Order: sequence, then C-alpha cells, then structure tokens
Amino acid sequence: MEPTATQGVHLNTVEEVMERLRIGRSTAFELIGSRRLRSIKVGRRRLISEAALAEFIEGLDRDDAS
Repeated sequence: MEPTATQGVHLNTVEEVMERLRIGRSTAFELIGSRRLRSIKVGRRRLISEAALAEFIEGLDRDDAS
C-alpha cells in the first residue's frame, strides 16, 4: 500500500482538546469560531488535527513572548 500525505494524521475531538488545553467547552468553541483554532467538520462532529493544535499552542508561546 502506498503511503499518503494524510497517513498517520490524528484528529482530536473537541473533548480531547478541552482536556489537553484544560479549557471548557464554551472556550473551545469560541476559539474554533474565531478561527484561532482550526478545525474541520465531519458529519456533525468538529475535529481538530494535531497540526492545528500544535500551531495554536505555538501561537500562544509567541503571544506570551511579545
């Protein structure tokens, strides 16, 4: 089987992101709604890629350093 660009990509649920960032549900959806945290919609579910989560955290580090 040929490897693809998306092979090995992990998608997190909103609940997993809430737990990892230690934030509440409304804060998570506020970040998604403001597009500070990128997400995709699959059916009725919102999912956040590891890359989007890492990008958000790196952005926090940059904001904190300013």
